[in-house]
Amino acid sequence: MSREKLAVQQARKAFLTGGSKPLEYRIKQLKNLHRFITERATDITNALRKDLYKSENATQMFEILGLEGEINLAVSNLAEWAAPRPVNKTLLTISDDVYIQPEPLGVVLIIGAWNYPIAVTLQPLVGAIAAGNAAVVKPSEVSSHTAKVMELLPLYLDPEMYKVVTGGVPETQELLKQRFDHIFYTGNSTVGKLVMEAAARHLTPVTLELGGKSPCYIDKNCDIRIACRRITWGKYMNCGQTCIAPDYILCESSIQDKVINEIQKCIQEFYTKDPKSFADYGRIINQRHFKRIMALLEGSTVAIGGDSDESECYIAPTVLRDVASGSKVMQEEIFGPILPIITVNGLNEAIQFINEREKPLALYVFSSSSKVGRVMHYFQLLNGKQTIYIFSQVIKQMISETSSGALLANDCLVHFTISDLPFGGVGNSGTGRYHGKYGFDQLSHLRSCLIKKLNMEGVNQMRYPPHTTEKLRWARVFLLKQVNLARWRQMAQVAMLVALAAFVVKRFLR
Repeated sequence: MSREKLAVQQARKAFLTGGSKPLEYRIKQLKNLHRFITERATDITNALRKDLYKSENATQMFEILGLEGEINLAVSNLAEWAAPRPVNKTLLTISDDVYIQPEPLGVVLIIGAWNYPIAVTLQPLVGAIAAGNAAVVKPSEVSSHTAKVMELLPLYLDPEMYKVVTGGVPETQELLKQRFDHIFYTGNSTVGKLVMEAAARHLTPVTLELGGKSPCYIDKNCDIRIACRRITWGKYMNCGQTCIAPDYILCESSIQDKVINEIQKCIQEFYTKDPKSFADYGRIINQRHFKRIMALLEGSTVAIGGDSDESECYIAPTVLRDVASGSKVMQEEIFGPILPIITVNGLNEAIQFINEREKPLALYVFSSSSKVGRVMHYFQLLNGKQTIYIFSQVIKQMISETSSGALLANDCLVHFTISDLPFGGVGNSGTGRYHGKYGFDQLSHLRSCLIKKLNMEGVNQMRYPPHTTEKLRWARVFLLKQVNLARWRQMAQVAMLVALAAFVVKRFLR
């Protein structure tokens, strides 16, 4: 029996004992996971320095803080998330218990990515633990030093319920032959298709966080200086190896030179004139990816950067100008510090350009102008239960006429940090979602429960043969009439208060 098959069997055996279902157990495991990232902080920092040249503070900010937030959120809200969820009733079910009960799926396979090997591997694990599942964690072999640290997880978590399997492609392939109850994969669409194909053999549901070419449109009327500052940060963080990094810029030709000048200023401000020697500028993960990225420069005009050092897997922050839509750099996700600029004739052409391609994981738009050219920040207008959002016309049109995993206006990447927003792709950029309660729900089975009583059998006569017109009329009333119990309770409370007031008044008027 292979090591991978044994790990899955042991995890399933542990899950079938029911040990992962009590909330106290789940909370203890989540707290132990928090202890892992706290006590092993030095090991994690050293590993990420070797794998991706990340500084200690960058590791804390972009790997650990979000993970800590997810753990704390799950611990604080687990009782609420796992509780039965009442649903609206009809007259037919008014005396019944009707609710949704979240329950664990079983054994979850989590295949991590190498670019943020702690965050994107362990955040799904938070959801898996919170939902009461067992899990097999497969760290990416590409970030090999971090994968070695991940092998320490069983020292903190239940070693029978939570397994770590390291290795390369053969080990991943062997894992994918096994039957899981859910597979969570973060990576590229090519491997995502293989994961989905393997999962289909067992009818296993999947969550695929894939990526793609995330566009960034800059409106000529916005504050270009601030827009370029935020784009520069989002693009070159982690040396461009971020699945939601702006992949390319769309803008009108009239502002291309200004965009280039502003980005150049920001690169020097953030990373100095010598990014290669700067502690907070990363490296490409390995030479294979280095060569792939450098090959993407062929046939394009370098406006900023372009220098490199293969021995150190270093590529400078680079901007390409006047890039043609059919150029090599536009054929695949860049996943590196190269930022192409494509000129378009306004918003409509930008939208057409985006829609002619696969749906991206993220779409960025920078605009501060309304229809009449005035700055208009969004605000909320409360109208009963309806919330109306008012944005600039540019943002509004981009929302209504495109599709993407997420849309972010006037910033980059930060939507990933908001646990109340589901993170996930659409179409070629992925399927499924996680973060906060969305991760809990994604890795739970939301079980429909209806608990009836063995009385009131007279009501059931309408469903028994013979099916008469009279029975159909009553069925329409009982099945289609929604009952707002909250409204009924309010009305009952008001009636009781009125009756009480009337009683008091009557007593005092005697």
